[in-house]
Amino acid sequence: MQNVERFKMKKFAADAGTLFNRAVQFTEEKLGSAEKTELDAHFENLLQRADKTKLWTERVLRQTEAVLQPNPNIRMEDFFYEKLDKKKRDRNNHQEQLGNAMVDAGNDYGPGTSYGNALVKSGQTQIQIGNTEREFTQATVNNFLQPLKSFLEGDMKTIQKEKKILEVKRLDLDASKNRLRKAKSTASQQQDDVIARAEADLRVAQAEFDRQAEITKLLLEGVSSAHAHHLRCLNDFIEAQTTYYAQCLKYMQDLQRQLGSSSEGESSYSVGGGNTAPNTLGPGISNNYSTDPMIPSAPPMIQVIAATPNTEKKQARVLYDYDSADSSELSLLADELITVYRLPNLDPDWLMAERGPQKGKVPSTYLEVLE
Repeated sequence: MQNVERFKMKKFAADAGTLFNRAVQFTEEKLGSAEKTELDAHFENLLQRADKTKLWTERVLRQTEAVLQPNPNIRMEDFFYEKLDKKKRDRNNHQEQLGNAMVDAGNDYGPGTSYGNALVKSGQTQIQIGNTEREFTQATVNNFLQPLKSFLEGDMKTIQKEKKILEVKRLDLDASKNRLRKAKSTASQQQDDVIARAEADLRVAQAEFDRQAEITKLLLEGVSSAHAHHLRCLNDFIEAQTTYYAQCLKYMQDLQRQLGSSSEGESSYSVGGGNTAPNTLGPGISNNYSTDPMIPSAPPMIQVIAATPNTEKKQARVLYDYDSADSSELSLLADELITVYRLPNLDPDWLMAERGPQKGKVPSTYLEVLE
């Protein structure tokens, strides 16, 4: 029993001495009074690539989760459920909530009415989109997020652990080198055994460092395989996203056709009794509907109203780029052609310019007016 206790005490003292030597070595390195074993350039590049991989994988993972669930409170709730190994609460997404509200409203107004029927159809489409979103979310979690999480919690944690062990072995190696250097600098006939012990410690430390460096290097080189796997997962994510948006577009186009056919059916009825449909197209556009059921409806007449004063317009070439200072001005690009004219109340150094539907004032010094 005493031998066991004595062995434990010796082991504790040896471990404490090792920790003390590491702390001394680390402090002296920071102060610049001790040498540090440097890794080769290839190894350093592998370490940097692993650090970048960890950083960007975590960031991409977080942002993808934010896309799938924009509400941070729900993301936090799902995180706790996941850590507690409990099933997440089944909740409707925003599209499904909107769809249910539209269907309920349409049924309350009456599905026989135009507005109620349109609400019901729109709500059903929103629910379909919500179901498609749910499928897209599940596919993204399974094929993209889960592999990234597995990498971070598996391979990347192992790499980080082995990197820490390598740093410890490196401190032990450099501490052994320093002890040997100090022993040789104060060498005497009585210290030969001290030098021999220091050399033996150095050989052991060097062997352990080399072995740990090889293990860490193999793990770091495996990051290339992780990148290839993540690329396949990314392709799966893009494919799922493409399918999701294509399905949503199809649903909306179908809904648009249904609502369009309904509105055409309602707008084509005959108006009798001298009643005229109200003008809902805005000023300048007339509702030219005939009240006679025997005469087909004529297309709307559009009254064109002059938007610019009756002034002489000329072509001008822009000499230099110009960025507009406010909404009353027009930005210019060098060498483009625009139409310019003067207004009575405009500053003489400015001209009104038109480029397609865009209008605004521009400085005349930036232009060459073509006669």
